[in-house]
Amino acid sequence: MRISAKADYAVRAALELAAAEEDTSVKAEAIAGAQGIPHKFLEGILGDLRRGGLVASQRGGNGGYRLARPADTISIAEVIRVVDGPLVSVRGVRPPELSYCGPAESLLPLWIAVRANVRKILGEVTLAEVAAARLPGDVLGLAEDPEAWTNP
Repeated sequence: MRISAKADYAVRAALELAAAEEDTSVKAEAIAGAQGIPHKFLEGILGDLRRGGLVASQRGGNGGYRLARPADTISIAEVIRVVDGPLVSVRGVRPPELSYCGPAESLLPLWIAVRANVRKILGEVTLAEVAAARLPGDVLGLAEDPEAWTNP
């Protein structure tokens, strides 16, 4: 699995909104500055998040962006799907749409298992948990394994 720059920026922008005071709009310039995201690129991402129903926008002097739902109801997976589509694909195809034969036949359940694990983590962790640095114990357990930090 590869996390695109767009997905990384979208999650970081959503986390800035999750950390903002309730009912407070945050200007795109402030998000871009706080997270080091190119402003023009961020505007497009915020538009995607708005069209995806995760972010609301308000025009005017007190305008800006805010989450459209409470941060504890928005998963990291939702943010990524809105800007990048499916979490796991193989050659741009969703795993259930694939078929293999011969010695490669068992690849399909392998790709499905990868997708299930990615969904389990990103689909269960919310913006509120990440913004408050309260990751679930099973996620922390995976991250605490020293092998997780090494590059083969």
